[in-house]
Amino acid sequence: MKFLSFFIIIFISLTSPIKAELYKNLINQLKDGDKLIFIRHAYAPGNGDPDGFNLNDCSTQRNLSEDGRKQAQRIGEFFIKNKIKIGEVLSSEWCRCTETAKIAFKKFSKNSFLNSFYSSKYSKNKDKQVKALNKYIKNLDSKKNLILVTHYVLISEVLNYAPSSGEIVVSDKNFNIIGSIEIDY
Repeated sequence: MKFLSFFIIIFISLTSPIKAELYKNLINQLKDGDKLIFIRHAYAPGNGDPDGFNLNDCSTQRNLSEDGRKQAQRIGEFFIKNKIKIGEVLSSEWCRCTETAKIAFKKFSKNSFLNSFYSSKYSKNKDKQVKALNKYIKNLDSKKNLILVTHYVLISEVLNYAPSSGEIVVSDKNFNIIGSIEIDY
């Protein structure tokens, strides 16, 4: 038992400096700009949306909790604290994404290619949305970081990565993941 405890202590002490260095490297890359920054909307308890939800009526959707609103605030503070410059902020049309974008960044635009296709009502849109996102990125003529506030399903589809609520996933414009940062709620 003592050996196991010793091993765990050694493992933690060795991985902490590695994680700190990776974090610092990611911040520096973000400061360089020209990155895609995918953010899964902040914490909204539950899964999917209620039956019969209406995209134009937030009261019918799964929305951010108070913890989610605090997490969205922390996301915005992360960018300010680390002096990471951003260009455009785009959000899914879903209320939990627009609220995350509004709290974190104040100014944003909605774009349907960032919408969820989790529900059967919207699942047929997946290929069209991914194609539109690819076209948008291909035609992007900016060296600034682009923020994309979206959903688990879109991030997992384009990056083959399973993000947590409020997680920041950074990629290059070829959708190669550079790193990620989890923001607590």
